[in-house]
Amino acid sequence: MNYYTNERSEIIPYIPENCSTFLEVGCGEGNFAALLKKRKNSEVWGIELNNNAAQIAKTKIDKIFIGDFNTLLKELPKNYFDCIVFNDVLEHFEDPFKILQNLKEILVGGGYIVSSIPNVRYIGNLKELLFYKDWKYKQEGGILDMTHLRFFTKKSIIRMFEEAGYKIKIVEGINKYDRLIFVLLNILTFRYFEDTKYLQYACVAQKFGS
Repeated sequence: MNYYTNERSEIIPYIPENCSTFLEVGCGEGNFAALLKKRKNSEVWGIELNNNAAQIAKTKIDKIFIGDFNTLLKELPKNYFDCIVFNDVLEHFEDPFKILQNLKEILVGGGYIVSSIPNVRYIGNLKELLFYKDWKYKQEGGILDMTHLRFFTKKSIIRMFEEAGYKIKIVEGINKYDRLIFVLLNILTFRYFEDTKYLQYACVAQKFGS
């Protein structure tokens, strides 16, 4: 996976229809943000830590901030965005719970957080842990990317958003593993491993109140 160039078009269906003012945190080269720009009357801002990627994104979206999100947050307008997007980004923060709480000041009332978050119970990851007895971090990409600081299951994703003061609207598995051997294992175990077929979860959460 290339964090900077991936278009992540599979997340577009999770963007609420009534949203038009967007912020993508960790926008890379702006390819997903460019898809948002195609929506009618959309305004899209981005934040990107990598300068080279940000310079490319600058040509595709309305406004780009370059640097660390925690530092840049104070420069963003209050009660402005009706949708903030994290495509496989929250797990890179030391304290994503605090990030979600802080976002409330720049989200409008009833605004949304749309995120893609890796599933630590993914079957490929479980195979390495249970059969190879290993937890090996990878140089780039995957559940055990060496830059991941937090790990999530569906249950812990829901808990994080709810405890941060959001209402969960959707949590769905995406990018699934569907080889026959897994399908058979799942049937034989009465679908106990159903959640392990998803590489990530797409989550839509809504801010309470004004």
